Amino acid sequence: MSKQLSWADAIQKVLQASGPLHYSEITEMIIEQGLRHDLGATPAATVASIISASIKKEGPSSPYVRVSPGTYALAASLPSGAIVVAPVEIADDESDPDVGPQRQVITSFGMFWQRHLIDWGKSPKLLGRQEGGVEVDFSAQRGVYLLYDGREVIYVGRSTERPLGQRLFEHTKDRLAVRWDRFSWFGLLPVNQDGTLGTLPESYSREYLIQALEALLIEAVEPRQNRQRGDDMTSYEFLQKEDPELKTRKLYSELGNVLNKK
Repeated sequence: MSKQLSWADAIQKVLQASGPLHYSEITEMIIEQGLRHDLGATPAATVASIISASIKKEGPSSPYVRVSPGTYALAASLPSGAIVVAPVEIADDESDPDVGPQRQVITSFGMFWQRHLIDWGKSPKLLGRQEGGVEVDFSAQRGVYLLYDGREVIYVGRSTERPLGQRLFEHTKDRLAVRWDRFSWFGLLPVNQDGTLGTLPESYSREYLIQALEALLIEAVEPRQNRQRGDDMTSYEFLQKEDPELKTRKLYSELGNVLNKK
């Protein structure tokens, strides 16, 4: 395996070759070009955080400039007189809009996850991963969720005192047990780079609460007149991964069928 670049070197190499990009696009190109092998659980958040921190701490000396919300370029690559969007001054108790999902209200979500890909026990694993990232178990996540029969929403619930995995397990035993086959969820606990879940912040700013509500409704309802997804939701969606325990059972079952035929 070739030696990987540091995050900063990888970001600069991508921007040098491509010009201004959104941080999610920078992340995709780093993965495609194999510039980093150790990506953590939320690579897009890492890219956004590194760039934003550099601009905030180094000011005009930073190699990066913000040309629009979430979109950056190398300062040296811009022509003289180019318009640059100055970073927003952020109070200590507010979230920086450019540091990515780690400090947003909705920190992670999964859309239309399939019920049959989960090993339903009292402690089910809800496994998901971003492209190139490490696997994350969201069974302890807190937030809201939707149950579907096909594409029809039949139930909206919340996981506050009881975690998401336990709440969904309960719905495999209650009056809804035979009525749902898929679910979507929107989580509040931040995702650490090692794939563990963090703790809730003590407070959220009003601006980001409103953005989170709008984004959640757009994702859940999918209104036809909204041409875009909710604010930056694409950067922290997690795709479902099948529980490996189910894969093991399937292999044993297939092996048993083969042996029985002999």
